[in-house]
Amino acid sequence: MSEGTTTQQSCGGKKRSMLAYGLVQISATVVSAVSLAAIAVGLCAVKQESRLFNGCVETVAADGRSQAVAVRYCNGG
Repeated sequence: MSEGTTTQQSCGGKKRSMLAYGLVQISATVVSAVSLAAIAVGLCAVKQESRLFNGCVETVAADGRSQAVAVRYCNGG
């Protein structure tokens, strides 16, 4: 009888450790997904800023200034 109880206790410990491992893996997956979403949002913002900058350079260059002057102007300098 005590052998059966020992086997059940041993199995219960394994179940808890596997549950903890599964929770850690799920948490890591969620953190990874949130991080990737944050990176995607950041890249969208960079792309939009890049479009605005390129539009500014084209507008200033269309006024007859050189590309270097246009870039410096659009950078705020």
